Amino acid sequence: MSKFFSVRHRLFSFSTPVRSLWSLLILFAFFLSITLFSLCLGEEFIALPQVLQVLLSKGDQAAQFVVETLRLPRVLMAAMVGAALASSGLVLQSMIRNPLASPDIIGITGGASAAAVCFLSFFATAMGMIWLPVFAIAGALLAALLIYALAWNSGVTPMRLVLVGIGISSAMGAVTTFVIAASPLSTSITAYIWLTGSVYGASWVEVNALLPWLLVSWPLAFYLARRVNTQELGDHLATGLGVSVQRLRLVLLFLSVIMAAPAIAYAGAVGFVGLIAPHIARRLVARSFALLLPTSALVGACLVMLADLCGRLLFQPLDIPAGVFVSAIGAPFFIYLLYRQRF
Repeated sequence: MSKFFSVRHRLFSFSTPVRSLWSLLILFAFFLSITLFSLCLGEEFIALPQVLQVLLSKGDQAAQFVVETLRLPRVLMAAMVGAALASSGLVLQSMIRNPLASPDIIGITGGASAAAVCFLSFFATAMGMIWLPVFAIAGALLAALLIYALAWNSGVTPMRLVLVGIGISSAMGAVTTFVIAASPLSTSITAYIWLTGSVYGASWVEVNALLPWLLVSWPLAFYLARRVNTQELGDHLATGLGVSVQRLRLVLLFLSVIMAAPAIAYAGAVGFVGLIAPHIARRLVARSFALLLPTSALVGACLVMLADLCGRLLFQPLDIPAGVFVSAIGAPFFIYLLYRQRF
């Protein structure tokens, strides 16, 4: 019996150990378990059989309202936000070949945050909150283009992208802080809560708005999987194998933006998911981008869902933003990575 599972297609192919597929299936089962527990637990406990009845459109009206209107959109939003940020972090780490790369460290989150806070302070009253995602996505795209332009020097190297990205992230952080400090108190509180990162009050409208971005970006990432694996071997070898390295880097940077920016727009600046999830995924499955992508997405989804569940349950009746709990895990993990990179 073969110890490897292979898929061959003219557009997409990969081979992976069967053990990695088992790890992925176990992780998916864990994801489903968290989803069901999140639907059961809250200020009002709903038994698992009732939740399953509601999902099959057979539950009573009160349980149906709590599950379908209040909890299910929030759980799905947490899952999609975590999956999107984790996927974006994996793309950046693979492109830059640096384990410290993630949307919040490179500057993508900073650009989205600065644009969102400017919108909340100056335009929200006149334009309405429906435009907040547009500003956040535009800010992330502009930050990514600025990073790429400043890092260009007869091409873009991974180290220059990291250093310029950290600089842009710091500059965007300064802009964000200045706008919050100069804004009225009510606006500052709203902006601060958004920056913390939360899926509180998520609705089906927001879920349906975020889903198309993921349905576009993930197939594109799978299509590029073979080239990503090749460029991870180094620029010279990738060029010798026929990969246009500079063009691929630009496409991957844009791909990471369209993964992360919409998630940031709807859930706020949830930090460290894009940093942590790919590292956990690499310990679970083989180092193939096509396999790491769904694994990282599932790990990221589980992280944000668990953080949101902790925020709902641990400090009742308060509802603590999920970003607080993710950062509590992410900050020590980042310090650990920095320590390990010394050697």
